[in-house]
This record gives sequence, C-alpha cells and structure tokens, in this order.
Amino acid sequence: MSGRPEKTGSRRLFALGALAALASMQAAGATLAVTVHQRDGHPLSGAVVTVEALSPALAPPAPVEAIMDQVQLEFVPDVLIVPVRSTVLFPNSDAVSHQVYSFSNARRYQLPLYRGKAHPPITFDQTGVVTLGCNIHDNMLAYIVVTDAPFFGRTGKDGAFGAGDVPTGRYRLRVWHPSINEPEVERVVEVSGDRASFEIALTRDLHPAPLTGRPHSWDY
Repeated sequence: MSGRPEKTGSRRLFALGALAALASMQAAGATLAVTVHQRDGHPLSGAVVTVEALSPALAPPAPVEAIMDQVQLEFVPDVLIVPVRSTVLFPNSDAVSHQVYSFSNARRYQLPLYRGKAHPPITFDQTGVVTLGCNIHDNMLAYIVVTDAPFFGRTGKDGAFGAGDVPTGRYRLRVWHPSINEPEVERVVEVSGDRASFEIALTRDLHPAPLTGRPHSWDY
C-alpha cells in the first residue's frame, strides 16, 4: 500500500504540470510585425508605432522615470516614448544654459534658464505628442510621445517594428513621424495565431525634415 499513494501523487503532479504548460502555451501571444512604407514605397525609418488594444482591453503600461538630456546643443534622445503618467527629468549636460519649453496641448511647460539638474522631473499625464524646444537655441528640437498603448516602439531602417506576446484580439495601429503629411495614419487589425504581419503605406509625400544640418533619429 505504501507504493500506491506515491504513484498517484506522481500522476497528479504530472497532470498539474501538463495543465500549467498548456495554460502557458495558451497565454503566449503572437509575434506582431508592422512595416511602414512611404508613398513611393521606400521604408519609413524612425516612425513611432503604437498598438492600442480594442478588444479585449489590456492594462496600460506602467509609468517609468525617463531622462531627456541636453548634450552639445541637442536633446538626447531626440524622440522619447513614455507611458502615460511617466516622469521625465531634463538635465542640462552642456556648458551653456538652456531654457526648455513646450507649447503642446498634451503638456505645456517652461523651465527657466538653467544648467545641471536645476528642476524636478515633469509628469506627463495626457497622451499625445509633446514638441520640445529651447528659447535660447532655435536649432534644438525633440519630441516626447506619451501613450497608453500596451505595445509601442519605433521602426528601423527597414521600416519595420515588432512586438512579442501580443494576445489575440483587435488592435489599432497608429504611426507617427515628424514628417508625416496626413492627419491620421492608423489601421484596425485582427491579431491571432503565432505571427501577425501588417503593412502600412502613406498616401501623401512627406514634409521636409524639421531640422537639417545634423543627423537625427527620424531621418529617412
């Protein structure tokens, strides 16, 4: 009799392990691949892609603490993507003073002339694109994209963006780039299976680059 309970226990452990493995397989989502093309068919690099969950609803990403530095009269990075309610610190690592400001609807603010870490972090509690400038140096430009989408990122030189473990459901793909010349670039898609691939093509030519004379991550 002593051996029978051990055998039964082993079977139960095996069954529980199999169920856990099956649940894990079912929970694993798809690999999402999005490619963005310009009107002429060339890939659009440096574009921000957000993947908003329509059904089922997914929790927004957790807020983060991010840094937007100022180095050699440039914002670093020149494009920053943060979840809504994140905080961003604006240190000035230059030897000269800067006066950072934004008049964007998603977040309006102005940091008086400073160097170093003179100001506390700023909270970005509304979604949208925040354009940054410096009142002293007109050639400084950057963007903060604030999103509540559970998946987001930027396209590479090949115009591609990817995300993993995307649950089955309906999503809205949005594309933003400082040179896009159309009101909204978005597409509602269905994601299922192990892999879902989509292509988004712009319908208008791009605006000229917002800044020239030095490389930026949005250059195409």
